Amino acid sequence: MASPTLTVLGVDIGGTFTDFALVSDGKLALHKRLTTPDDPARALLEGVEHLNLPIDAVIVHGSTIATNALLERKGARTAFIATRGFADIIEIGRQNRPDLYALVPVKPPSLIPFELRFEVDERVAADGSILAPLDPATLPALIDQLRAANVESVAVCLLFSFLAPQHEQMIGAALKPYFPVSLSSDILPEYREYERASATVINAYVSPLMGRYLDRLEQSLGGRHLHIMQSNGGVISAATARHEAARTALSGPAGGAVGAFQAAKQAGYNRIITFDMGGTSTDVALLPGSIQRTREAMIGGMPLRLPVIDIHTIGAGGGSIARVDAGGALQVGPRSAGADPGPACYGRGDWPTVTDANLVLGRLHPDHFLGGEMRLDEARAQAALNKLAEKMGASSPQAALGVVQVANAAMERAIRAVSVERGHDPRDFALVAFGGAGPLHACALAEALQIPQVIVPRAPGVLSALGMAFSDWVKDYTRAIFADEAMLNAPALDTIFAALEARAHDELRAEGVSAENIRLARGLDMRYTGQSHEIQVEAANGDWIKAFHAAHEQRYGYRQPDATVEAVSARLRATGLTPKPEFAPIEISGSDPAQARLGSGGVWLSAAERVEAAYYDRDRLAAGNEVPGPAILFQLDATAFIPPGWMAKVDQWGHLVINQ
Repeated sequence: MASPTLTVLGVDIGGTFTDFALVSDGKLALHKRLTTPDDPARALLEGVEHLNLPIDAVIVHGSTIATNALLERKGARTAFIATRGFADIIEIGRQNRPDLYALVPVKPPSLIPFELRFEVDERVAADGSILAPLDPATLPALIDQLRAANVESVAVCLLFSFLAPQHEQMIGAALKPYFPVSLSSDILPEYREYERASATVINAYVSPLMGRYLDRLEQSLGGRHLHIMQSNGGVISAATARHEAARTALSGPAGGAVGAFQAAKQAGYNRIITFDMGGTSTDVALLPGSIQRTREAMIGGMPLRLPVIDIHTIGAGGGSIARVDAGGALQVGPRSAGADPGPACYGRGDWPTVTDANLVLGRLHPDHFLGGEMRLDEARAQAALNKLAEKMGASSPQAALGVVQVANAAMERAIRAVSVERGHDPRDFALVAFGGAGPLHACALAEALQIPQVIVPRAPGVLSALGMAFSDWVKDYTRAIFADEAMLNAPALDTIFAALEARAHDELRAEGVSAENIRLARGLDMRYTGQSHEIQVEAANGDWIKAFHAAHEQRYGYRQPDATVEAVSARLRATGLTPKPEFAPIEISGSDPAQARLGSGGVWLSAAERVEAAYYDRDRLAAGNEVPGPAILFQLDATAFIPPGWMAKVDQWGHLVINQ
């Protein structure tokens, strides 16, 4: 990303499709192809060849390698090394019950079996002093044990190593000639032992897989630069991703949030709810003027206390399978047909899915899917829905409507979870709909939640990939400090941040970012003295205590101005700005979209109402064109359904702004 004219390709590998967004000289080229689950890199490389990507291009890639390894428990054979007496911390955890009323709660299996947990004799006190030093002479025997156990990777998490990392560093230096090693003092140098151990184990568990994947990918890309999307919305080099693979676990949805925020700002909206409905899942996020991040993510039943964009995910997508349960109720998802065999209409599967329901209802057209490159099998979809309808004792349109309504209900609950349940009124936001299936369902969700505007970006089906192409370099740093009020306004705090900032400058400059393009944001994890949990505070003017009181009141509805305040961690977010490709605005023409008209077809609105909807080629719509519902807009990467009573207008950037 050295110049604005550099060609950048964003690639998002999803559960059903692999999406490509190629940006060069202000022009955008899109491509989609079915994901290859047996070898995700194959679809990526085929897309690169199809697009004839120049050798000097930059590829920004959102990877599912880490996510799938954790969810499927198919990571590296990993060992865990802890202070003697504490090796079972990863099994004990916090003893939280994810389902409060489960009579027989089932806990996900640990990534590290008992026989691969090892302990060393050493001890660091809570103030960072050394109570019992580590004897280096004991490490060769430990290495022999690890080699005998056929270990592929090692996670090391010692007590209070975030204050005194030298024991972990000694172990790391001894083990690294034999194994990939993840140290908690590198991955998450802050207090809370279980969360620190969990993040370190996750990193060790997935890094060997990520390393092999990236090695093969870089060899096949012929010298093209490869950058990897992180869960925090920024990119890192492939070299960094090899060793810090845990930072990529939720990279695909992060790219969607970045792309949606960019498109919404172009359309004139900065308070949005993102709605990304893909083939296997739906991701939603609330962005009240900025991209929100959290360190409270859970993946595979384990906490991942690394910065991630605050996204809520549910198992509802176009490929979600519909079925009737033992009680006779209609269920949709979370199981998905994926890319293979895919929905019934893809010609290989027989399970009824949300995509099949939309086809039967007339909201998809067999000849206008993927720009006509992939014809849908309408008869096969109808047969799958007929079987479901028979089990339901309903007609085929009723069954299809039921599938869509159940999926919509799940997605509506997800949007409420990130808005209403957090004190936000969804009526104050615009809904940005993207993903291959999002524009089909957006207006129904907006109507249910009384959201006044729906925005369908110019390239909704590949927006996650496009967001990756627009992402900046981002690195997050943390240091445990345990500072009282006196220290919060003392020079010592500036000294701590200065050390982190010097490190950030060095690492970003090493990635090729010039000094003038580096932006630094300081933060503190703060709480009232005696509280168990803290909130992250940013204070541009340095008045940390005032900023904390305001942030606490916003989060919890009250403040305690007379209570003492403390900080437990210093945080630094370092951003390396990249040149952003600029798209020229489209010349405004009249409101008549006649030049894009493709005909019409029937669409079921209810079991008793079927209306005639106008068909349009979205790529032929001009800025200023207005499309009243009922209408269906076809394009390469997605299909949009405009219900009766809604009006879609094309803005000067090619985005659809839909109002009721």
